Amino acid sequence: MKEIGIGILASLFFAVTFVLNRTMELSGGSWLWSSSLRFLFMVPFLIAIVAYRKGLGDVKKEMTAKPAPFLIWSVVAFVLFYAPLTYAAAYSPGWLVAGTWQLTIVAGVLLAPLFTFVVKTATGEHKIRQKIPVLSLGISLIILVGVVCIQIPQAQHVNVQTLLLGSVPILIAAFAYPLGNRKMMELLNGRLDTFQRILGMTIATLPVWFCIVLYALFTIGPPSLNQLVQSFIVAVSSGVIATTLFFMATDLSRDNQGKLAAVEATQSMELIFAMSGEMLLIGIVLPGPISIIGIMMIMIGMTLHSLHTAISRKKQEKKPATFF
Repeated sequence: MKEIGIGILASLFFAVTFVLNRTMELSGGSWLWSSSLRFLFMVPFLIAIVAYRKGLGDVKKEMTAKPAPFLIWSVVAFVLFYAPLTYAAAYSPGWLVAGTWQLTIVAGVLLAPLFTFVVKTATGEHKIRQKIPVLSLGISLIILVGVVCIQIPQAQHVNVQTLLLGSVPILIAAFAYPLGNRKMMELLNGRLDTFQRILGMTIATLPVWFCIVLYALFTIGPPSLNQLVQSFIVAVSSGVIATTLFFMATDLSRDNQGKLAAVEATQSMELIFAMSGEMLLIGIVLPGPISIIGIMMIMIGMTLHSLHTAISRKKQEKKPATFF
């Protein structure tokens, strides 16, 4: 249950991304600056936090131990996640981006077979491939149906081009984020804490972000003061606070695919928080009856995930210890 609570709190801070990215686009800002500035602003905060905790040496050690996979999965988790999200904001309102992003709930469950876990037996250690947690997938689909219900009234006013340009990039992001996140957890195996892991992954992706910055400077010019301020808010709220909370929750549940799916499902709350934010800041209309039904389905799905996680934990605690 602790992991679920942390995940929901993270989704609140993540929602700031969808709302502010949309307001930046509406005010003439570019997705190139929205994506790169967030990670550039994150670096000094993360360095200060990790340095205070005396963990910089461990970050350097892990980054240099296996530089290639560290770079690859960092780019997948951060660049292929956030660049498509900010790009989609140029073509879709925040609620649609947040809604389509919920595909990551199902994506996270479907990715399970790509990972293995080690079991110690009398004959040694054996790698066993993860299986798709069917019950978690079923509950995630309930949440996804709820998300679709929320979008139906709004989607009637969106043309096909907007749907494609606003959805296809997010489909890429929806699979990239859990894939990169889980691969990094598998690579590090708990040797770095949450802050160290985020710092290492952010530093690893800096060359990509600097390339985007140079491209933006030569094509559209420097960002406005308004975009700088809002990007800074996104960096602190979503990049530092939300990412730290979410990674903390996934770290706590990394050994159980069902729990991990439940934590990733908490991201469905981002849609509710994003819609509320846009109602306050941009003035979108109050959700209709179909949307209310969708919100209720999301809440039911979240409750089922929490109950499933609690029951699974109790069953594991009751199992007798086995020694080899």
